[in-house]
Amino acid sequence: MDTIYGCCAGLDVHKESIQCCVRRMDEQGKVQDQVRAFGTTTRQLLALYDHLSQCGVTHVAMESTGVYWKPVWNVLESGFELILVNARHIKSVPGRKTDVKDCQWIAQLLQHGLLKASFVPHSQQREWRDLTRHRVQLIAQATQTANRIQKVLEDANIKLASVASDVLGKSGRAMLKALIDGQTDPTVLAAEARGRLRRKTEPLREAMEGRVTEHHRFMLQLLMDQLEQLEAMVKRIEERIDQAMTLFAREIELLDTIPGVDRKVAQTLLAEVGAQMGQFPSADHLASWAGICPGSYESAGKRKKGTTNRANRWLRRALVQAAWAASHAKNAYLSAQFRRLAPRRGKKRALVAVAHSILVSVYHMLSRGTEYRDLGADHYDRLNPERLTRHLVKRLEALGHRVILAPAA
Repeated sequence: MDTIYGCCAGLDVHKESIQCCVRRMDEQGKVQDQVRAFGTTTRQLLALYDHLSQCGVTHVAMESTGVYWKPVWNVLESGFELILVNARHIKSVPGRKTDVKDCQWIAQLLQHGLLKASFVPHSQQREWRDLTRHRVQLIAQATQTANRIQKVLEDANIKLASVASDVLGKSGRAMLKALIDGQTDPTVLAAEARGRLRRKTEPLREAMEGRVTEHHRFMLQLLMDQLEQLEAMVKRIEERIDQAMTLFAREIELLDTIPGVDRKVAQTLLAEVGAQMGQFPSADHLASWAGICPGSYESAGKRKKGTTNRANRWLRRALVQAAWAASHAKNAYLSAQFRRLAPRRGKKRALVAVAHSILVSVYHMLSRGTEYRDLGADHYDRLNPERLTRHLVKRLEALGHRVILAPAA
C-alpha cells in the first residue's frame, strides 16, 4: 500500500491514559514505531503535544470514545491535523486486542490513508451544541415534572385536566396555588378561572371536588417549585443562545421561512450542522451524515431493505419535529408530500421523508443564502396531470359513474 503520511501518530484514548504510537518512515523506506503512554491531565496532554512536535508528526488520528477525546482534541488541534474516526470503522483482528496494538493499528491505517475523518465542528459551534442540547434536556425534565403534577391531581381525584385544556396555564396555576394553600371549596377554586375557562364554571366545580390530603399539598408544592425552577433555567439558556447566535440572525430568519421550522429548530439546525455547508460535498452527503436517508444494503445483485442509520439523534429529533409541524401546514408542498406518502408507507416513514426534504432545503438555502420557495400543494398534480386524470376517472367509474371529459373553456 502507498504511504500517504511520512510521520503520523495514532492515539488510543481512555479516561485516565493515552497510548500514543508515532509511526515514521525513514529515507530507506523502513517503518519505525515508537509507543509511549501519557495521562489525561492537562499537564500530561501538553507533554503529549511536545512529544508529537519533537517527533515531527503532522497528522494525528484517534477514536471517538465517549467524551474522552474532547480534551485531547482541544489541546492538539492548534498544532496538528487531527482526524477523529468512528470506532466501528477501525476494528482490529479479534483476539489480539491490547491498548498498544490499538494505537499501532490506528497509526498504520492513518499512514496509508485508510481512515475516514468524522465531522468535528469548530469550538464556537460546539458551544452552541452544548446549549441547544441542554435546552432539550431541560424541556424534557419540565415535561416530566408536569406529568408528575397530573399524577398527583389524579391521585387526589382532581379532574382539572378533563375541563381545562392546559392544566398549567394561568387559570390552572391559580387553582393549584389555592389548592396548595389549603382551599378545598370547589366554588372558590372554580372562581380562579380566567378567560374563556370562566364559561365552564359548573364543570370546574365538579372537577375540583376531590379528596386532597396534606401529602398531596406537599407534593404539589414541591413539584410546582421544581417546574418553576426548570422554566427559569430554560429562559436563561434561551437568552444565552440568542446572544451566542447574534451574528447568524440572517441565517435563522432564512430557515424560519421553511414550514414547520421555528426559531428554536433553526437554532438547533445551525448548532448541529453549522452555518457553512463547505464540509458537505452535496445535500445527499448531509442527509447521509444526519442519518435521515435510507442506508444502502445490496447483496448478490439484489437490493435489500435499507433502514436509516443511527446518527445525530439531536438533529434527527429537530427535523422530525419540524416535519410533523409542516405536515399540518396549509397549501404547502411539505404537507402534500406527507399526505401522499402516509397512506402507502405509514406516518413514521412519511415524516422521515419530509424531514429529508427539509434538510435538503436547509443545505441549499445556507449554501446560496436564498429564502425558501414553496413548490405548492398542487406540485404532484402538476407533474403528470394526464396520469392523475386517468386515476380519478377510473375511481369514479368504479363507483358506478359514467365519466365524459370535455375541455374547459
